[in-house]
Amino acid sequence: MLELVFSTSGEIVKRLCERLRKERLAQQMTQADVGGRAGVGVNTVSNLEAGRNVGFENVVRVAMVLGRAAELEGLFLPKLDSLEDVRRYENSAHRHRAKRNPDNA
Repeated sequence: MLELVFSTSGEIVKRLCERLRKERLAQQMTQADVGGRAGVGVNTVSNLEAGRNVGFENVVRVAMVLGRAAELEGLFLPKLDSLEDVRRYENSAHRHRAKRNPDNA
């Protein structure tokens, strides 16, 4: 399956960080408010909004405080467009590794 990517990972991170900051401000919360409710420091919230290295668990905590956890829970859900996709997905729970493609070996 061919997947076209029009953004770099850095561009996506920048947009997400901007949205996070805008969401916090729209809810009239300070970085200290968010940090306190999320159980993280103000510096962590500041770093997150600036796109600096912050752990994924902290992203989840801040998203929960801002009422946006549902969007994160929707990440990486399987694309099940057919009955065959459902079967393949259900059977994949029994495998621990994807099969190696002989063309890429």
